[in-house]
Amino acid sequence: MAFSKYTRRNKIRRRIRKSLEGTTERPRLSVYRSNKEIYAQIIDDTTGKTLGAASSRDKGFSAEGSKAEVAKKVGLAIAEKAKEAGIEAVAFDRGGYLYHGRVKQLAEGAREGGLKF
Repeated sequence: MAFSKYTRRNKIRRRIRKSLEGTTERPRLSVYRSNKEIYAQIIDDTTGKTLGAASSRDKGFSAEGSKAEVAKKVGLAIAEKAKEAGIEAVAFDRGGYLYHGRVKQLAEGAREGGLKF
């Protein structure tokens, strides 16, 4: 019997997280994608703290444009929050999603904003 979509994503997510850890110098940029929204967090795994977060539900993000365009704006917003916190480089955690579509747009937006990964 085949895995469900949810089980498959969690299996991939666990495999990614085994090799990826956010440190104080290079925190983890975690992505969560639902059907309507997209969320990004910058996490320091050594202390267990979230250093910054942005999502398509925040004020200033309108429903104008495609989901991919909104994801790119979220990437720019998370890069701006990272700069305010003094973070220049992150480890990108795609959360078990394929690096395609909205996840890719968020990553490109974060890179345009000045984050290195």
